[in-house]
Amino acid sequence: MKAYKKAGVDLAAADEAVQKLKPLAKRTLRPEVMSGLGGFGGLFSLEKSGYKNPVLVSGTDGVGTKLKLAFELDRHDSIGIDLVAMCVNDILVQGAEPLFFLDYLACGKLLPEQVESIVGGISEGCIQSGAALLGGETAEMPGMYEDEEYDLAGFAVGVVEKEKLIDGSRIEAGDVLLGLPSNGIHSNGFSLVNRIIEQESLNLNQKLSGTNETLAEALLTPTRIYVKPILKLLKKIEIRGMSHITGGGLPGNVPRMLPVNTSDGFVPSAEIMKNSWPELPVFSLLRKISRLPDEELYPGQIVSGNKTEVCWR
Repeated sequence: MKAYKKAGVDLAAADEAVQKLKPLAKRTLRPEVMSGLGGFGGLFSLEKSGYKNPVLVSGTDGVGTKLKLAFELDRHDSIGIDLVAMCVNDILVQGAEPLFFLDYLACGKLLPEQVESIVGGISEGCIQSGAALLGGETAEMPGMYEDEEYDLAGFAVGVVEKEKLIDGSRIEAGDVLLGLPSNGIHSNGFSLVNRIIEQESLNLNQKLSGTNETLAEALLTPTRIYVKPILKLLKKIEIRGMSHITGGGLPGNVPRMLPVNTSDGFVPSAEIMKNSWPELPVFSLLRKISRLPDEELYPGQIVSGNKTEVCWR
């Protein structure tokens, strides 16, 4: 395949990468998986899942511009966790247990060690969420990307019993809104972060005040995967609505879980106490450096289709 290699596609490197990835996928297997990595399609049987009236819930997403930091810092071991998190957290909010995950990695030059590091993170994310890494695609596309750059996308499928599907329709006036803490900046929120870094020429190696980590380490902290604590909580209490907070923040995502106006005139809204949680050091630094006004950080009111709103206090 000399012609392919001259065109910039290294099939030997692709084979080497596949061999490195097989044990990473094997770590994530569930009893329902019927095929190993390398086939044209992944096979998964619902017969062994134990669900009586299953509804499949699917979601797809990418890492976004957080990848720019991974390139700059040459750190690729946790970015795959972000990829899994963005997909499984989305399907989780409808009450779904993640079943399996597939990834798509496109790169300018296939570097087996780099691919192994990336998929190692994907494998870890699958373990954290209980999903099987059922398959994926690695595409070497010279000329489309710089040699050491790549893009990532993922696809997750989960399942929930039909009668336990969470769609916000049971939300009532007086229900309590609770938030689980993040461990940093969720992926898909990095366009503004990257802009602040560039405009203010921030030193990524500076220590964050009150911590033992650098700004780079804080920014690359992978998005928290909420699957296991939420699935455990669902066994104990009724949850009527959930929202995954990513791009758009709280005001952009909370309204998505609220029901539309009801026949009795109830206009669904959420009141958020912005001082009810501590601010992580990385957010404090970005707030101070960016000098953004409060209305940029905490919008006073967001109205979605004149049906739902989020108010801040």
